[in-house]
Amino acid sequence: MKAIVYVTLKPSVLDPQGKAIHHSVESLGYEGISDVRQGKYFEIAIDDTADTEASKAAVERIAKDVLANPVIEDYKVEMINGDR
Repeated sequence: MKAIVYVTLKPSVLDPQGKAIHHSVESLGYEGISDVRQGKYFEIAIDDTADTEASKAAVERIAKDVLANPVIEDYKVEMINGDR
């Protein structure tokens, strides 16, 4: 089993790295891109014998306490079985 955690800046928080990426994309000639927001992606491997609900609760706590700054970032946890 694997947990995927996506961490992104809240919409109200300025994203200078996203703006720099957006500028680079435009400079390369790509059109129709109105905005770019960057974030972080984490994969957490979980023992297959672990309880899914307990594991998801633990990963939610890890995301809140360690991976994201809840003042300026949002996070989403996705549990998947097998390889991705």
